Amino acid sequence: MATSAGMSTGVSIGTMAWAERGACREVDPDSLFVPGAAQHRAKRVCASCPVRVDCLAEALDNRMEFGIWGGMTERERRSLLRRRPDVVSWRPLLDATALRTAAAAQ
Repeated sequence: MATSAGMSTGVSIGTMAWAERGACREVDPDSLFVPGAAQHRAKRVCASCPVRVDCLAEALDNRMEFGIWGGMTERERRSLLRRRPDVVSWRPLLDATALRTAAAAQ
């Protein structure tokens, strides 16, 4: 989850109760709104985040244009949205993908 003091996300914080459990709550929000190669370093915050799927679904459903959300850069999210224009709500798809990944790891 990425929120920066000077940047409006267009999402009511009341709908993001999961954000209180995000790994990014411990870092400077501006560190998740960086250009270029620094984005790949910023994504490390998301690697073991317990709400990564919630965060990514929020960003995709609301077309967040800036920042690292759910471990993806804005460019990665735009690419995913272009590849899957049929998806109305990302949460069910991301949940199913996470379950398949977990099952494959066992």
